[in-house]
Amino acid sequence: MNTKDLIDKCKSGDRKAQQMLYQRLNAPMMGVCIRYMKSVEDAEDVLLEGFYKVFINLKGFNYENENAFFGWVKRIMVNEALMKLRKNKDIQILAINEDLDKEIDVSPLSEMQTADLLKLIRSIPVGYRTVFNLYEVEGYSHQEISEKLGVSVGTSKSQLFKAKKLLKDMLNSKDQEYGS
Repeated sequence: MNTKDLIDKCKSGDRKAQQMLYQRLNAPMMGVCIRYMKSVEDAEDVLLEGFYKVFINLKGFNYENENAFFGWVKRIMVNEALMKLRKNKDIQILAINEDLDKEIDVSPLSEMQTADLLKLIRSIPVGYRTVFNLYEVEGYSHQEISEKLGVSVGTSKSQLFKAKKLLKDMLNSKDQEYGS
């Protein structure tokens, strides 16, 4: 069954269609949630809350194409993750760093396996990780991040700078551990 038909059935309250849609989107959306949360359990909570909101708001969604629908669901998951981080007071935004104009080269990240990269990113502080994910993975601008997190644009830039620096330092120490 194609996505549009599945959505139409979900809108009419078809539970089997809801289950099929959930199964179709479960894995990629869990990937989104796990990038923001420290534990799998927290990511699962975000995923379930996110799907609850998807199904509640599905009637107001106008299907254009599969990519637009996927983006809409993904945005709900990201917003749910940010709400959980805020609710738990996990986001700790640190002071602005004066070295913001320096560019940090994190090209070794692109050579890593996905699982290793996720593990590395999940190990950095929540504030850094959140801004890194929003900017580098989701493609939000610093202005959009500042609005979503309630911080200044400068703080968003600072968090990204510090995240990249920390990731680079972690990569360099890993290379030294293995004698590369």
